[in-house]
Amino acid sequence: MELQVIAREETELVIEVAGEDHTFMNVLKGALLETDGVTAATYDMNPEQSGGQTEPLLTVKTEGADPLDCLRRGATLVGEQMNEFGAAFEAAR
Repeated sequence: MELQVIAREETELVIEVAGEDHTFMNVLKGALLETDGVTAATYDMNPEQSGGQTEPLLTVKTEGADPLDCLRRGATLVGEQMNEFGAAFEAAR
């Protein structure tokens, strides 16, 4: 996974998440939408509507919060959720 900041403003961040697909992007988007301060989280990976872009572009919009900090907290939430799933899976075996 490679990350590249495309645009960064006070309340908005656009970042390219190279090497990922809908599976990961949907999980990340969902975690971001649960993160305090985030007002919108979307991603686009449609090359026909995006001028040929093929890697996902994640957009995070906030209200009074640093979008990069919100992304960090959202990513942490994804990790926590995966650990919980792993523990539940092991317990169910």
